[in-house]
Amino acid sequence: MILYIAEKPSLGRAIADVLPKPLKKGEGFIRAANGDCVSWCVGHLLEQAEPDAYSPEYKSWKFEHLPIVPDVWKMKPKYKMRGQISVLRGLVKEATQLVNAGDPDREGQLLVDEIIAHLGVKGNKLTQAKRLLISDLNPQAVKRALGQLRLNREFIPLSTSALARSRADWLYGMNMTRAYTIQGRKVGYQGVLSVGRVQTPILGLVVRRDEEIAHFVSKPFFEVIAHLTAEPQQTFTAKWQPSEACQPYMDEDGRVLSKGLAQNVVGRITGQPATVEKVNAQDKKQNAPLPYNLSSLQIDAAKRFGMSAKTVLDTCQSLYERHKLITYPRSDSRYLPQEQHGMAPSVINTVNKGAPELTQGIDAPNAKLKSKAWNDKKVDAHHAIIPTEKVANLSSLSPAEKQVYLLVARQYLMQFYSAYQYKETQVEIIIAGGLFKTKAKQEIAKGWKLLLKQSKASTSSDSNGQDEDELATIPPLTIGQKLFCDRGQLLEKQTQPPKHFTDATLLSAMTGISRFVTDVEIRKILKDTDGLGTEATRAGIIELLFKRSFLVRQGKTIVATDVGKGLINSLPLSATTPDMTALWENNLDSMSRKETQYQAFMQPLISKLDELITQAGSVLPTALQGVKSPTPFKKKSYARKGGKGQSTTKKNVGKPRMAKS
Repeated sequence: MILYIAEKPSLGRAIADVLPKPLKKGEGFIRAANGDCVSWCVGHLLEQAEPDAYSPEYKSWKFEHLPIVPDVWKMKPKYKMRGQISVLRGLVKEATQLVNAGDPDREGQLLVDEIIAHLGVKGNKLTQAKRLLISDLNPQAVKRALGQLRLNREFIPLSTSALARSRADWLYGMNMTRAYTIQGRKVGYQGVLSVGRVQTPILGLVVRRDEEIAHFVSKPFFEVIAHLTAEPQQTFTAKWQPSEACQPYMDEDGRVLSKGLAQNVVGRITGQPATVEKVNAQDKKQNAPLPYNLSSLQIDAAKRFGMSAKTVLDTCQSLYERHKLITYPRSDSRYLPQEQHGMAPSVINTVNKGAPELTQGIDAPNAKLKSKAWNDKKVDAHHAIIPTEKVANLSSLSPAEKQVYLLVARQYLMQFYSAYQYKETQVEIIIAGGLFKTKAKQEIAKGWKLLLKQSKASTSSDSNGQDEDELATIPPLTIGQKLFCDRGQLLEKQTQPPKHFTDATLLSAMTGISRFVTDVEIRKILKDTDGLGTEATRAGIIELLFKRSFLVRQGKTIVATDVGKGLINSLPLSATTPDMTALWENNLDSMSRKETQYQAFMQPLISKLDELITQAGSVLPTALQGVKSPTPFKKKSYARKGGKGQSTTKKNVGKPRMAKS
């Protein structure tokens, strides 16, 4: 008997639906006509033991106990899940073949692996266990996935990295939370001060941004615009470029702070001849932006519709599980497997039937085109989020579901349009010895931007850093051509403070955290795809900061509360900046690629934790004096939130059980 262990009942039912009929439903499982069975977890069936499971004295929060680092990790069944564990125990004994059908990500891999380990599976049954990767719950897609089973042991590094992440979160979160909650009580703060490996650096970003805005002092700066005429009476403008001689009158960003200097330039150029010094015209193109992963979808939905990260994730889950209209949403990949291109005509046809407004009035997508999105080297367990082959009934969707589906569908269709092409011309002009520049773009072919006909600017291109400035126009110019400066114009502007974070910009910061890393050496190590948290946890981490009253929303902006500010200003800098945890995240990714070993990650973490606990005990969190707690103190472990995995007790970190399988 083959036993498929799915991550949740909805996935289990999708697998059972393509097995031989008739199906027989049992308590916690479905049996097919050929005897094969499908059962499921309901999220994690196991949870980390609390510290007092290692020693009764840990029930009391005392500083002398810290750091608590177990020799042997303990897991315990979740109380409400004992019945399902019992069902799985019986089925696992009966089975001759096990198939891990967890979601196609780190957590999905670990979630099933940990229950297999808990049930004591060994020998041939363990080594021959298979892995089923399903990213589309429609029957035809599930059938294809069943024909592409892989050995589960191929994914041990993925499981090990998820295990290391969960243990790191528990160790760091539980110990640091206890340490600072205990210290906080000494200065009169009565609440729990939750500290997390990921959540606290994110809070630190918001607090520092808020403080930068609060302390910002606006200052005037000046620009000079030349209004030029070329024959026959064609007018355009160019902007003054200050020379090195002007440096004493400029700030570090190259802005002119002296009004007198700018006024002098205006006077010198008005009514003067001008000469074209340089003309550089280039034909350029922009390829279609890649299909979405979860973060890029959350960012675009936040920009366009004001959706929170959690709303987008919940909406995606509904579109995936309930409506079966999109593929697996908790993906960090923006690429597609080569073989998936063969399904393009079917998917395009499906989208056109369900959402004809996307391509109404424009050329049809060309299914023969293959964008850079199709790349087997960048796809493993899961791929980008795309529409399925099921026709959407938009009228049956909620407003949020319709908005998100159309974003996903449009982004996919972009792959089947040519590049956006334009001519970019940069011109340098000399007036009275001063240098002026202007730049213009001339559209040649809209390509994939035809799909953006109904919106002024592309949310898709926003997340790819593409320039959506309105096109400037200049007359045809040649080097040496004589022009006339009708007048100079003085523009007085004010420096602006940075903007408060929003859901979109905070998510963008989490996915591209190297921009906020202060240590140059760490920044060199981090890759372009670095990030804090995972696709599956980022929305939860942000929401957790709201739940714990560290952050609040003011309209679309996100700001820190007094508690959040007090906590960040009480912690050592290394705990509030992303440097340390960004490096840990990078190492976890390396572990999933077999480039880093479990112990090589955990041992430095333990050493750093020892140092941080010692530091916590030496300084009182005075920034929290007089700050009122939003919630009363409760003696809970407040282990990490946002990762899922195992637990610990005293100075050595046990090796991961799954790594032995």
